[in-house]
Amino acid sequence: MRFTKMHGLGNDYVYINGFQESVDEPEALSMQIADRHFGVGGDGLILLLPTEAGVDAHCRMRMFNIDGSEGEMCGNGIRCVCKLAHDRGVVTDNPMKIQTGNGVLTLDYTLDSHGKVKSVTVDMGEPALDPADVPIDVSRLTATDQPQTFDLTLNETGDRFTATFCSTGNPHAVIYVDDVQAVDLAHVGPLLEHHPAFPSRMNVHFVQAVSSGEVMVRHWERGSGITLACGTGASAVCVAGVLTGRTNRKITAHLPGGALSLEWKESDNHVTMTGPAVEVFTGDWAE
Repeated sequence: MRFTKMHGLGNDYVYINGFQESVDEPEALSMQIADRHFGVGGDGLILLLPTEAGVDAHCRMRMFNIDGSEGEMCGNGIRCVCKLAHDRGVVTDNPMKIQTGNGVLTLDYTLDSHGKVKSVTVDMGEPALDPADVPIDVSRLTATDQPQTFDLTLNETGDRFTATFCSTGNPHAVIYVDDVQAVDLAHVGPLLEHHPAFPSRMNVHFVQAVSSGEVMVRHWERGSGITLACGTGASAVCVAGVLTGRTNRKITAHLPGGALSLEWKESDNHVTMTGPAVEVFTGDWAE
């Protein structure tokens, strides 16, 4: 089975072109092929597929975390799906419409001097702000005076955090701190992910606001752990900054793997995300 290793700011996945290959058990394959010691290595597995019947889109993506769980969407991953679809001749339309677990998203892209996709802007749609849509169980949290912002306590350690919640295709908790590098992410990340207030688990992002237009972010992704970038998470950070009055509607987010440009538009309430998509290598999976 032919695969392609790709990444968006170091958020790396193994990609399979489902127009040419067949994957019967993607949950199991994700755990095997994404293993960094015994497999290809990556944050998970993403499939480029034909759309489901009746869906107005050019192609479909499905993404699976390294623990085998399926996610609704991946912001860095969908940019790479766009690149794979275009560069392999599956879809040449620009803009490109891709079906995801969070509906159909529209992507505009630019090409390099070789005619390959270089940068992609994703219309992430409107953020979901209702607690039931994130989802979070507000009965296990304490409300604050800021929109979509609650206090929570870790039962295991007694540590207390203030987080702003929204969904941009996946559930996200955004926590502002003075120094993101001082956060023991490997310790608090899994505890926050599995907090009883989060029925679908949680992606957690620690943010340091550098200015009204610039932030630094570190990510803990459900099912994958610490990652170098999270596109839907960076989009949530953009929304949280506006809700809490910390940042403008248009920001640059510096992630461990690089920078993303984000904007929460007043005109249509949509969030847009712009960043690179990179192909690393291709190979054959013989398992």
